[in-house]
Amino acid sequence: MPIQGNRSKIGKGEQMETTKTKTITLMIDNIKVEIEEGKTVLEAAKQIGINIPTLCFLKDTNEVGACRVCVVEIEGARNLQASCVLKATEGMVINTKSKKVRDSRKSTMELILSTHNRECLTCFRNKSCELQNLAEELNIKDVPYEDSNQTYTYDNKSHSIIRDQSKCILCGRCVNACKKHQGAGILEFTGRGINTRVAPAFDKSMLDSPCLYCGNCIISCPVGALREKEDIDRVWDAIENPDIHVICQTAPAVRSALGESFGLPFGTRVTGKMVAALKRMGFDKVYDTNFGADLTIMEEGHEFLDRFQNGGVLPMITSCSPGWVRYCEYYYPEFIPNLSSCKSPHQMLGAMAKSYYAERNGIDPSKIFVVSVMPCTSKKTEAARPELEVDGLRDVDCVITTRELAKMIKQARMDFNLLPDEQFDTDLLGEYSGAGAIFGATGGVMEAAMRTVADILENKDLEDFEYKEIRGIKDVKEATLNLGGKTIRIAVVHGTAVAGKFLDMIKNGEAEYDFIEIMGCSGGCVTGGGQPHLTAKQMMEVDIRKERAKALYEEDESRKYRKSHQNPQIQALYKDYLEEPNSHKAHKLLHTHYNEREKFPIR
Repeated sequence: MPIQGNRSKIGKGEQMETTKTKTITLMIDNIKVEIEEGKTVLEAAKQIGINIPTLCFLKDTNEVGACRVCVVEIEGARNLQASCVLKATEGMVINTKSKKVRDSRKSTMELILSTHNRECLTCFRNKSCELQNLAEELNIKDVPYEDSNQTYTYDNKSHSIIRDQSKCILCGRCVNACKKHQGAGILEFTGRGINTRVAPAFDKSMLDSPCLYCGNCIISCPVGALREKEDIDRVWDAIENPDIHVICQTAPAVRSALGESFGLPFGTRVTGKMVAALKRMGFDKVYDTNFGADLTIMEEGHEFLDRFQNGGVLPMITSCSPGWVRYCEYYYPEFIPNLSSCKSPHQMLGAMAKSYYAERNGIDPSKIFVVSVMPCTSKKTEAARPELEVDGLRDVDCVITTRELAKMIKQARMDFNLLPDEQFDTDLLGEYSGAGAIFGATGGVMEAAMRTVADILENKDLEDFEYKEIRGIKDVKEATLNLGGKTIRIAVVHGTAVAGKFLDMIKNGEAEYDFIEIMGCSGGCVTGGGQPHLTAKQMMEVDIRKERAKALYEEDESRKYRKSHQNPQIQALYKDYLEEPNSHKAHKLLHTHYNEREKFPIR
């Protein structure tokens, strides 16, 4: 199957260095350091094992030197300098731990803590808070400054995100994550002096702003000022209600990150232990959302073929990322006709649970409660969309994040790392292919779709079905496929800020495609806003997008079936219930529609 890669005009993620970089020499704490020219003092220190403390700094996101916690003393300079933005120069002599530096850092931290809500024991980020950790490192025992007794905003109106202004330290990390990576920029500094705060435009609630609910602000926040709206108690109540049949499903990306909450290395695949924990918690059934992903490919793949062969709206764009869908509805509504009408995988599985599964098991569908464990905070809002119900029943009743699942496992007092590996339930909705497993990584949805589309167009079971040209973390990945005598131009984009530039190119006639995958978060679902928190230091050390994606490709390679249409339970579902992809019944249960949204509605 000939595949020709194209040169991206936007992507930069994996380009090779072509010129030799000059090195410079400097001294840090009496240690000689050789480093590439252009690197910062913070990076130079890290190279020799000196971890200068930071708070506002976040690699490739927020490098502004605002908090002054990372200051160092430079020989010959009158004032202390912020190491996160100070470029290293030849012959520079630096002291990172002098009394002057230590006193400055401690005073800065005391000032930050003076206006911070210090109810740490009941905080969402207790034990994972960068401010808390730094206060301990600096041996701060007391705060000598009085609180200003300001009135703070506590915004919990949205389905996804809670904003607690009393814990905000004005570092700006959330502001730049939303602006640079997501292209939404709904958060900004407002007010002056002691009244400075971070808030949406016009001081509106997150509910009334054009927020994607992607959770990038939560992941970026070093403290507990932003967090998901938890639904842990709702799930426990459902499990303990004998009149309710509770089904749990887990997204592919969850298994690649859950272990981090229990001290396991980044990207450890914990599928079996996760299933064991869920079954011990008391769910009636534990399924893999990968079944829903296989079903999505059947519907989406055939939808694409119908558009491609019969003059439909092209390029068709995937719709399984709710953050991307909201971005389209708010910022690029002209592309709504291009969106696939398919529901996302977990919504499809929920719809099947309350129809096909309920009928086959003789269960009243109103008594079925579907819980989705997702890496994404936007899935909470997606599940609440009025469009995502059938005959008055919600497809999915409750969404919890990877972090919430970790908390529930700890509440159940299970030693996660000692749990045996168990299998998902296998009846009706239990089988899944490797194609479904890779949905959580950027490029995975497109690769899964092409595995099925290619077999249909070539009318045979192709042996060459790994589309490695669209894997990896390059911002935009493109390929041209020659299948069944037809040429299909595909593209994969991740991160809505990149997606905005990409869509502008299409609007301006600078690029042309037939099928596009867009994911709201950089790296895809593996870096969703509901995944375990990483510190700024960890983000400097590892590209979590790559580490977590590895687990999904391992899962893919371990499966008996690696193409969605080969899944025998998917085949049975169509034979016994849905008839064929994109049938009238399939459209009723598995498809939806989207709407242009007003950015700042008047309420």
